[in-house]
Amino acid sequence: MDSEFLELTKLLPRWVDIENKIQNEVEARYILKRATDYMENFPSRGDSEEEEIRYLICALVDRNWERIHTGHFSRVPLITRKIYAIGCYFKIFFLLLESSSPSQKELCSGTLDEAQLLGCMDDYTELKAGLMDYLDKGSPEDSETLPILKPLKRITCTCDIQQIEAPSLEEFQAKCFQAGQPALLLNTIQHWPALEKWLDLNYLLQVAGNRTVPIEIGSNYASDEWSQQLVKIRDFLRRQFGRNNSKDIEYLAQHELFSQIPALKGDICIPDYCSISKDDPPGAVDIKAWLGPAGTISPMHYDPKHNLLCQVFGSKRIILAAPEDTEYLYPHESEFLGNTSQIDASKLDLETYSLVEKVKFYELLLQPGDCLYMPPKWWHYVRSEAPSFSVSFWWE
Repeated sequence: MDSEFLELTKLLPRWVDIENKIQNEVEARYILKRATDYMENFPSRGDSEEEEIRYLICALVDRNWERIHTGHFSRVPLITRKIYAIGCYFKIFFLLLESSSPSQKELCSGTLDEAQLLGCMDDYTELKAGLMDYLDKGSPEDSETLPILKPLKRITCTCDIQQIEAPSLEEFQAKCFQAGQPALLLNTIQHWPALEKWLDLNYLLQVAGNRTVPIEIGSNYASDEWSQQLVKIRDFLRRQFGRNNSKDIEYLAQHELFSQIPALKGDICIPDYCSISKDDPPGAVDIKAWLGPAGTISPMHYDPKHNLLCQVFGSKRIILAAPEDTEYLYPHESEFLGNTSQIDASKLDLETYSLVEKVKFYELLLQPGDCLYMPPKWWHYVRSEAPSFSVSFWWE
């Protein structure tokens, strides 16, 4: 076994780190105690014990995968997702002890992605980054070169909400947060390395191409034709931005990409505005990625938290409506789409939805380097006007 792998074993969770995390789950405690004991004394242990523990770890991962996929994901106990993630980390190492062939590394790479997509383990950032680097080494080079996007020229256009040039914290707090008013914050994230680096889609391909992510198929998640698939980012980038781009619109939407790929998080930073909160101390900030071609649509909907939508490249046409107009926006009756309107905000149908005539709409164009602040429960319709990468920050 090579030295790099041996160094990675030192980053694995130790029993003292996870003993309290897995509570009174007897099966998980027994298996993970044996796994941690084995790895702490690796490589002096015997092959027969390695085979037995590998079997137990794989069984633990499979058992908790089944629990995660039973019922609605939001109702899965947190402890189940934690055990699943920890089990996946150990499964990867035992699989690599068995073989480090390219096909085995590909299998381990998929296991790592599932640990992050389905599991819950915010610790061990160094371990995740080290595993990604180790597993991606030796992968075949991408034969297709992706385009380097040209920066969009800023255009002057109508904006129906207040515009503030890179406001101070005090100005943002008074005019936006406390006032409960949306605002277009101009030239606010110009210092992000992402604004230049991410225009080169080959950089994204190199850093993130081997990761598996959920992709929305179809331009609008409220339509009957909409679906989701788990795909490699490299395949998504090729289909949507490559030479033979797909006719189907695909969207990497509302995904915690920066938790999954720490290297990309270094290209952005959490805006200071997100530190302003009614809670003391402020809660965690949820960071979501939105990447797709021109024509992706988020139908008119609202979010329960404060929302700062930051535009890295491309532009988005946005239509807003205040929470006070909710009764005129025809929300869907289903629980899943209860925060989503039935109307098409870009083309109002007053015959079918007559009450929408009472709504006051606000329109704007979100351009690179700008941020849109939306207070909780403000309705918004979003359409990308060009290939687009946005980052949203949600907080309470």
